[in-house]
Amino acid sequence: MRLWVLAAVAALAVPAAKAQDYPTKPVHVIVPFTAGSATDVVARAVAQALSTRLGQPFVVENKPGAGGTIGAAQVAKSAPDGYTLLVHSSGHTVNPAIFANLTYDTAKDLAGVSLLAQQPNILVAAPAKGWKTAGDLVKAAKEQPGKITFASAGTGSGTHFNAEKFKLAAGIDTLHVPYRGTPEALTDTINGRVDYFFAPVIAGLSMVRDGRLTALAVGSEARSSVLPDVPTTEEAGFKGSAYNFWVGMLVPAATPPALVARLNAEVKAALASPEVKDRLGSLGADAAPTASADFDKIIARELVENADIARRAGIKPQ
Repeated sequence: MRLWVLAAVAALAVPAAKAQDYPTKPVHVIVPFTAGSATDVVARAVAQALSTRLGQPFVVENKPGAGGTIGAAQVAKSAPDGYTLLVHSSGHTVNPAIFANLTYDTAKDLAGVSLLAQQPNILVAAPAKGWKTAGDLVKAAKEQPGKITFASAGTGSGTHFNAEKFKLAAGIDTLHVPYRGTPEALTDTINGRVDYFFAPVIAGLSMVRDGRLTALAVGSEARSSVLPDVPTTEEAGFKGSAYNFWVGMLVPAATPPALVARLNAEVKAALASPEVKDRLGSLGADAAPTASADFDKIIARELVENADIARRAGIKPQ
């Protein structure tokens, strides 16, 4: 019996020991959106800090497509050993309401490590549209039902559902134009090919500052620290329109708890570093270190909330 107990204790100690040794080789960080997207920018800032801290490369790989589900599926099916990580956006909790045949279970196959950053989306339009406020856009949309278009970084992305929530609150009928990623959506918004876009502040801020885009409102609950004079959509009179856009790190659900805890501690340390805080802050994002269990609770809550938005918006799974 004593030998059995000692063997059991030794077996339990193995994952913890491996977690302490981690990493011993390069780590792949999968971003399911294009390079230059808000999620990508956050992922690269954190990956660089982790590489410096841990002495192994954290290599960011962009796997865009299908609202982030292609990259998420790759990580969900990967070995649960900490060497394939997912950095996704809040669109992660939208996907089950959008895609009928996901090859992974959002709630069961992936587990949270930590939120990385929270950032508002900016409701933007080309200056040539002549709109100065969210109210101007809504007025134009009500005068031309079904004619005004909005971009997103892909069906099921956080930028898509921010716009859907705004549509419901404003009572407007506008057309969704999904793009491969945020950079492409921004380009066509600037050129006037689409009428408006809820752009992540990280990606859209410079274009607002140089006058290529007009910021009509901010989609989050609170104003942006880098655009303090731009009101929220709630302040503009559209109650129930606020949408919280986040970027977070996830791993396959079977990843040992000791390894998740090690990753969580290292991510928190990376987010606390002056380099990462300054990088995110300069772009209007706030570092958001979170306990793994708390991140999982956020995901569970948002899965329910986003399913309700999809139902009310009449979005049927594809």
